[in-house]
Amino acid sequence: MSKRRDPDTMDLFRDYQPPAVVARFEPDVAKGGTLDVKIARVLSEAMAMSGKPRDTIAAEMSDYLGQRVTENMLDVYASPARRDQKITVERFIALIDATGCYELLNFLCEFSGFVAVPARYAEVIQLWQTEERLADLERQRAALRGRVGGLLK
Repeated sequence: MSKRRDPDTMDLFRDYQPPAVVARFEPDVAKGGTLDVKIARVLSEAMAMSGKPRDTIAAEMSDYLGQRVTENMLDVYASPARRDQKITVERFIALIDATGCYELLNFLCEFSGFVAVPARYAEVIQLWQTEERLADLERQRAALRGRVGGLLK
């Protein structure tokens, strides 16, 4: 008798998608152009990814900051043609909060060769770094023992 697959049960090896540890934009979003253009593109993409209208994002940013942010300001920040108006760090942080788009954090980090990861992974990373240091010390110890040889007996 052949076994039929239950369509309501997920196949762990075929259907499971692990959660992304690092939130990144699709490569073409921030590809090419000047830094101004890249920033405008990622801001625009973040607002689009949120699924919220820009007036709602502006209102949420205003609440977060305690100062007025308008839809027009967001349009200007997201326009590659408008080089005269730049988003401030405070507004960038408020935009992340309003959109929930953590890809923006990683966009900044990648310029310095870093990645932004959720805080819940910090201890895992620290453990890995500690294990690497211990392994390096063990290699040094083994090399020293090899050079010292029988002197310790």
